[in-house]
Amino acid sequence: MSSSEYLGFFAGLLTTFSLVPQIIRVYKLKSAREISLLFNTSMLLGIIIWLIYGIVLGLVPLVIWNSIGIILNSWLLYAKLRYGRVKNA
Repeated sequence: MSSSEYLGFFAGLLTTFSLVPQIIRVYKLKSAREISLLFNTSMLLGIIIWLIYGIVLGLVPLVIWNSIGIILNSWLLYAKLRYGRVKNA
């Protein structure tokens, strides 16, 4: 494996798993009001396009991390749709 592939794996690890603390926080608090639906939806679409790009070019780091990113971002989108409403006091 080349040094550029190691760099791709490391960059993908950091950026993909940056979503994990946010997902944990949303599920702990049962609140996602502060998360933007537009941001989350456009991020998910962008990740899907990056995955397709990685598949077309055969770039393993892009395929792996964007596949995981789709799962994590989908969880966050689900949480936004489920917990994003303002609770009545």
